[in-house]
Order: sequence, then structure tokens, then C-alpha cells
Amino acid sequence: MAAMVALLAAAPALAAPFTPKSDDEVVEKLPSTASDPSIRRVDSLRKQLAARPDDSALRIEIGRRYFDLAMAQGDPRYVGYATAAIAPLEKAAPNDANYWLIKGLLQQYSHDFASAMKSLQRASELDAKAPDPVAWRAAINMVQAQYPQALGECARLVPLAHPLQAQACTAYVQAATGQLQPAYDALLKEFNATRGLPPEFVVWIRTRLAEMATRLQRTDEAQMHFTEALKLGVTDQFLLGAWADFLLAQKRPAEVMTLLKDWERSDILLLRLAYAGKAANDSRAAGWAAQLRDRFQAASLRGDRLHEQEAARFELDIEGNAKKALDLATRNYTSQKEPRDAEILMRTALAAGDAKAAQPALDWLRTSRYEDPTLSALASKLAEKGATQ
Repeated sequence: MAAMVALLAAAPALAAPFTPKSDDEVVEKLPSTASDPSIRRVDSLRKQLAARPDDSALRIEIGRRYFDLAMAQGDPRYVGYATAAIAPLEKAAPNDANYWLIKGLLQQYSHDFASAMKSLQRASELDAKAPDPVAWRAAINMVQAQYPQALGECARLVPLAHPLQAQACTAYVQAATGQLQPAYDALLKEFNATRGLPPEFVVWIRTRLAEMATRLQRTDEAQMHFTEALKLGVTDQFLLGAWADFLLAQKRPAEVMTLLKDWERSDILLLRLAYAGKAANDSRAAGWAAQLRDRFQAASLRGDRLHEQEAARFELDIEGNAKKALDLATRNYTSQKEPRDAEILMRTALAAGDAKAAQPALDWLRTSRYEDPTLSALASKLAEKGATQ
């Protein structure tokens, strides 16, 4: 179920992953507690690797566990550790499906989608029964608004995965292509009829259902899905980010600051903290904004273009620099075409007084038939300013 848990997860954290030069290099002690089983397990595996540095399977397992930690906790340093763990295998494990899977996951994290798709395809060639490479190819196709291809990958999941996993994949594509209501109803019905699912997968389903309900303007249902997901106690930065966005839209910033008070290490969630602090006129808002400003400036100096959507949101909503925000949103939309990417392009175009700059997003909205009252309202405003709706 792991791939579907991460399918269409939020963009990676903003800071660039650091790759240690060797397995023994200690860069920094990451936040962890003795009660965190995921971190305890990977620490145990690292100790085993010190004794068995030529164990390919062990290196691959460490790489996958570090990647999963990065996705769950929003700390990109784990990606650097994953990269270092599998680096020695580049020549030694060309016929290992699990190697190509983790390699593809790390490539997509860096937005090298073309290479990631090749690696994931190679993983499927080596293990035709594995669902993870297929689900991740569906995710990458969704990021790039390649809906027929994504639907094809969902169909390939049917004989490989739990029935609800394949249906959830299909429902997510349908919900992005003019079938929001039936996709929501069918997925909810099947989910309610299914028992014994792993909690991580339940979190993924609940979060998707909450987002669909929000777009259907069923606010109470959306809140129910979010709260049921949170009750499971699964560490998932995407759930926290989606719930924070919901609370912000409901003008409940104080709850966001309480929710995310221990999550400044995640740049995705720090951005929500900065939004909430500004909305609540909280004294901590300036500090949160300063942290983000430093991180974005460092990324710019490195020539890092991986996080332009978040940078555009920061420039528009925190710094009030519409022109710079539009430049970032425009560049971002050349590689990523999810609804959030379209929304920030549309908002920055309006704020900068350049409605035609949003035309690619408007074209996507029309051809995909994506249903969202917020995006529809933005499209109408842009049409009034001269864009073609």
C-alpha cells in the first residue's frame, strides 16, 4: 500500500537534500525520539550496514525507509541519506527491481520526471507483479496533467493491488477530469464497505475524500474525513498540510498554529505557519517568514528550481511581490501542472495585472473539466481582464 499512500502527495520540502560523502558521516542529529519506531528501525539497519557494507538488499531497504521518512516528515535530508545508501549499487544492481524503484522515487523527488519514469518502467519489467512502480507512474502522470496515461496505469493496478487501491487511483483521475461527484460517491461507498486496511492507506483515502468533499462544498463531510484521518496518529505531512489549508480557508488560523507548532523543520508546513501567523497577526509570523525567506534565497543562489510553486505563494501572500510571484509561478507551470500549480499561476497573474499570463492554466481548466469553485471564480475574474476562458 505504500505507493498509494504517497500517490499525489504534496511537493517535497523546499530545502535541497544533502548527500553525505560516506555512510559514516554524521551531518546532524535529526529530530527523533526513542518511541519513534521508523527512526529506531532505520538506525538499526544502519548499524547492520556498517558490518555488511556489500549487502545490496540492506542498502535498498535503508534507502526506501529514508525516502518514506522524508515523505512523512518533510525533512529532505533523509533523501540525501537515501541517495548515499544506494549510490554504491549503481553498477552492482542493474537487475534488481527494488533498486530501480527507489532510484525512481528519488528521481521524482528531484522533479526529474523523465528519468523517474524510465526507472519505474525498468522496475516493472523486472517485477511485473509489483504495484508500487505502477502507482508511482500514475502519480507522476497526474503531476504533469497526463490524465489518459494516469488512467492507464490505474487500470494496470487492478490485477496487482488491493481492489480499493486500484479504485482509489481511478477515482482520483476521474475527480480531476469532470467526474468529481461520481468519483467521490463511488470511492466513499467502497471505502465504507472495506475493513482491515492499513492505517497509512486509510489516511490517504480520507485525505483524498476530504479534498473532494471540499471541492463539492460539503464542508462538514470534509472536516469529518480530516478528523477521522488525524485520529489514526499516522505521521503524514501531506495530511497536516491539507488540514491546515482547510482550516485557513475556514479562517481558523489559531488552530493551524497549534497543529503545526512542532513542524518548522518541514518547509511545506512552515509555509502554512507563516500564512496562519500573518492572518492572526501573531508575533511569531515575522520569524516564520524570515526562515522561509532565507531558505528560498539559498535555493535561488544554488539555481534550485524545484520549489517555485511554494516560492510563488510566499512572494504573493507573505511578501506581497506579485511580479516576482508571477515569474516563479510561470516557470513552475512548465514542469508541474497540478491544480495547485494552476491556482497560483492564476492568482499571481491577477495580482500582477497580466491576465494573459494565466492562459496555460485556463486552457488546462477548460480541457480537463476540473471542478473547483475557487478555480472557476479565478477564471471568471481573469476573463474579465482579457484572458480567454
